[in-house]
Parts: sequence; structure tokens; C-alpha cells
Amino acid sequence: MLDQSADGYVTEDGRQIGGVLMEMRNITLKFGGVTAIENISFDIREGEIRAIIGPNGAGKSSMLNVISGFYVPSEGEVWFRGARRPQLKPYQVARQGIARTFQNIALFHGMSTLDNIMTGRMTLMKSSIGAQAIWKGAAEREETEHREAVEKIIDFLEIQAIRKTPVGRLPYGLQKRVELGRALAAEPKLLLLDEPMAGMNVEEKEDMSRFILDVNDEFGTTIALIEHDMGVVMDLSDRVVVMDYGKKIGDGTPDEVRGNQAVIDAYLGVSHD
Repeated sequence: MLDQSADGYVTEDGRQIGGVLMEMRNITLKFGGVTAIENISFDIREGEIRAIIGPNGAGKSSMLNVISGFYVPSEGEVWFRGARRPQLKPYQVARQGIARTFQNIALFHGMSTLDNIMTGRMTLMKSSIGAQAIWKGAAEREETEHREAVEKIIDFLEIQAIRKTPVGRLPYGLQKRVELGRALAAEPKLLLLDEPMAGMNVEEKEDMSRFILDVNDEFGTTIALIEHDMGVVMDLSDRVVVMDYGKKIGDGTPDEVRGNQAVIDAYLGVSHD
């Protein structure tokens, strides 16, 4: 069991995890008469990889949408960097330093890999539309700086060979990598990954797992992810929160969650009383 404090904790492999970056306090989310999330609380710490797991229909994606600001909880509070987050539009949440990928790939298929990743820099661009249209002086220098940042991400993700290729022509696994690159381009403090391994073969999963670990290690990026592949979750995650029917049924290290009887029952399909 992890020895946690307000200042963080040390993982089993010796990594130092910081204090609370985001906290979900008694989150309830309702759609009409349907309760998607019921009174769930958990936190995400600086520098950790935090997994959210559960059977289909457990409310995982709804929770990720609350974290990203796409959904506003019916009850409860979202705290980020020690302050209660008011209702914000998704682009305002992005400017706070939160970026995400999607379960279903959401790229511009007619645009190149480089241009898709460039769109992730939009919240960091300061030049006006008029200045960008003229593209001289400060706007030109800013464009060059952003392109240099994107080229570094392309090198990091080892996709130099497809930098000018329209993403619609790429195989699925590479499209997922480009989407990760676009999220990284926003220089997020908190990166949300919605089933990053979905639909991948074994080799593609191994590559994506390596990149996720490298993002966390080299950039110090805090990561929260939803994933159905339990082998991936147990290998990557520092802590895991488990949902079932919109409720939290487990929270702890991978080993603690693996030994939790309520989690075992949920995944083995034991009938609910």
C-alpha cells in the first residue's frame, strides 16, 4: 500500500509523485432521469499515471468528460490546482493545461500529420487573425516557433516519415499516434487518454505504452487514462479508480485493485443484488 501524504508519495519503482493536481469531490452526473455518475470522489496527483477502469456502461467516459469540462456535473465540485473550477467552456479548460485524445479518432483526415499536430498549438498562439493573415514580423516568428515545437513532437513519436502524409491515408495505429501528438502539442499539465489502445494489435499497443511512459517520464506530464486492456492498465498505472454502474467500487494501486473482491465480481460478471 502506498504511503500517501498531502505532498505526494513515492511509487514502488522509486518515482516521486507530487501533491494533488485535480480533485473530483462528490461528483454526480444526471441526464434526465438517468444517473451516469453517482457521488464519486478521487484525486489525480502531479506526475502520476491514473487509470479509470470499469465494465462497459460504468460511466468512465462520462467521468472523463467531466474532467475535461465537456460535461458539467449535476452535483459536486471539480478542483484544479487548489481552486474550485467554475463552469468553463472546453477551450477554456484547454487553456488551463488540460488536453485529451478521444475513443473515436477525431483528426482532420484531409490534412497532413504536421498540420493536424499544429492545431494542438492553437491555444498557445497569441497573434491576431489579421497578423496571421499578413504573416510578417511577430506572426511569422510565432509560426516558426510553433512549427519547431511540432517537429520535436514528430521526432519524439517517431513519425518523421509521415509528417506530410494526409492522416486519412494512415493505418489506425499511426492515426492514434498522431492524435497523441496533437494533444502533446498543447503542452498539457494533465493529459486525458480515452482508450488509447482500442483497436490496436499487440505491437501497436507496445509502442503506445512506451510513448505514454516516455511522455510521463520525459515531460513530467500527469496522465489520466481509460483503458479496457487490464494488462496495459496494471503495467502502466500508479493508481487505479474502478467504476461500475456509475459508482466507485475500488481505488488504489494496481495490486490493491487486483485483489479487491468488488472489482473481481464486476469484471467476472457476478450478479448484483
